[in-house]
Amino acid sequence: MAATSGKIVQNVFVSQCLQLNRQFSPQSQRDSVAPSVRKLLPSHQGKLAWTAISSVQLRTLSKHQNDNIIQRNILCNASASATAVPYLDKVDFLKLQNGSDIRGVAVDGVEGEPINITEPVAEAIGAAFAAWLVEKKKSEASRSLRVSIGHDSRISAKLLQNAISRGLAGAGLEVVQYGLASTPAMFNSTLTKDDAFLCPVDGSIMITASHLPFNRNGFKFFTNAGGLGKADVGDILERAADIYNQFTAESIMNSEEKTLSSVKRVDYMTVYTSDLVKAVRKAAGNMEKPLEGFHIVVDAGNGAGGFFAAKVLEPLGAITSGSQFLEPDGLFPNHIPNPEDKTAMKAITQAVLDNKADLGIIFDTDVDRSAAVDSTGREFNRNQLIALMSAIVLEEHPGTTIVTDSVTSDGLTTFIEKKLGGKHHRFKRGYKNVIDEGIRLNSIGEESHLAIETSGHGALKENHWLDDGAYLMVKILNKLASARASGIGGGSKVLTNLIEGLQEPAFAVELRLKINQNHPDLKGGSFREYGEAVLKHLDNTIGSDPRLQKAPVNYEGVRVSGYGGWFLLRLSLHDPVLPLNIEAPSNDDAVKLGLAVVGAIKEFAGLDTSALNKFVGLEAS
Repeated sequence: MAATSGKIVQNVFVSQCLQLNRQFSPQSQRDSVAPSVRKLLPSHQGKLAWTAISSVQLRTLSKHQNDNIIQRNILCNASASATAVPYLDKVDFLKLQNGSDIRGVAVDGVEGEPINITEPVAEAIGAAFAAWLVEKKKSEASRSLRVSIGHDSRISAKLLQNAISRGLAGAGLEVVQYGLASTPAMFNSTLTKDDAFLCPVDGSIMITASHLPFNRNGFKFFTNAGGLGKADVGDILERAADIYNQFTAESIMNSEEKTLSSVKRVDYMTVYTSDLVKAVRKAAGNMEKPLEGFHIVVDAGNGAGGFFAAKVLEPLGAITSGSQFLEPDGLFPNHIPNPEDKTAMKAITQAVLDNKADLGIIFDTDVDRSAAVDSTGREFNRNQLIALMSAIVLEEHPGTTIVTDSVTSDGLTTFIEKKLGGKHHRFKRGYKNVIDEGIRLNSIGEESHLAIETSGHGALKENHWLDDGAYLMVKILNKLASARASGIGGGSKVLTNLIEGLQEPAFAVELRLKINQNHPDLKGGSFREYGEAVLKHLDNTIGSDPRLQKAPVNYEGVRVSGYGGWFLLRLSLHDPVLPLNIEAPSNDDAVKLGLAVVGAIKEFAGLDTSALNKFVGLEAS
């Protein structure tokens, strides 16, 4: 790895070049902003309150920032040398890993959240991905490798796109920028065969931080084998740290203009959306406008999903008036683009009711998650979305196994297995865990066609196991279109009927029990070791209570049934937290389950149980 990375370091182009003794740091950039623009930026305890800036104001600021970048590069070119760069901030690259994604802070303005994804950091990550990809594709070393880059609507997206492009292009790879795109489209670009659109690419990078706040950003990586896993992302970050620490002023021998002039730009989203349209038409017997007469509203939350109304629904004949927040705006001024968020779901539900629409569709920021609402305002998200997709898939593949994450309800299991005749395989949290488990089951001969998490990440075997929120909605549209083609009317009632009989819990709550990493009980050990000790003790204690029954098959944490409901205590994938999910027929039954947990873990003083104690009434509200 070191040899490959070292070779690429020699070609890496560093646009930020020395940052001129921090002369053009984020703070000094703001100080140098023209007074007329600076007045637009209200401060809060020395930090910029970016959320107060309008889109128009932001565009003005962005233009000035781009001018600043050019000025920095001119000054850098005048002082190039072969010495190491002493001016770059120290960065712990491994802390940027979030499972199979990279995430961090890219924009200043939130107190206590310093920037850790700068342009040089992004450039190093681009070069590291190049090194990783060259190594993986060494059997194809006779040709130049090609990487596509896309981004969501975040305000830091274009700067990071250009920075990561420099890392890739400096390493000798061909770079194709897609601009505003969806995460699923980026993966698809590794599969599409179309020379006119420079496809297929060898690797792909999506710049996104999903539904996280405006100041965050990050990266997802793909090859034609799918999204990169945790181990590969860790490998890339190790390489990036190596490269970052070896940046030299010699790296700027080639100008930024020369580097970026080699970057190609392609409107790949036209290919991606065309494929979605074709899929619906095919399901309806090749009708040109199978959704004609349907009124469907879209809420993109000002993320990257605004294309769905004009580029997918309207060519299929649907009426899309009343669709909202389709314009990209990285400050997300209307609501968080998150199908799990109550405010977001209320917004799309209200839009459906106000417009008397047949269906509402909502996406997260980068369109790998989605949810829907029927004409009466009934939500298809979380357990309901899983139930709906299970019903559709099990009609096509009777008896198949549906893989979900660990926090799905007992009612969903009953629905899938008793009503639909399928098998429910409840696995671990984390969309990549769920998808990989679906792939694994097929590899050992157990047929599985759907892997879906309660967050709205859903992947189908027929779609290369890609978690694609737009494709999930296409499957739902297929159902509407095929029902219409078969002479079945009733709008979205055909969807609602598919989940008739799904028992939803009357009461559901999630409580987060934090582990105090500085508590003496941890004895210098990791929070993960302490959390595992809590779970082991709970597992042993619960086994002696005749009113409670442990789940016979369980892959994560401790799951227990009792009092007509269930609870699951598990260790967070990334944080020093033990989330506790409880579902029950009533609040009283949920409290009884909560008290059982309290009694079992009370001796763990390093665990903050205040939220649980408050829930069960042991602490004042």
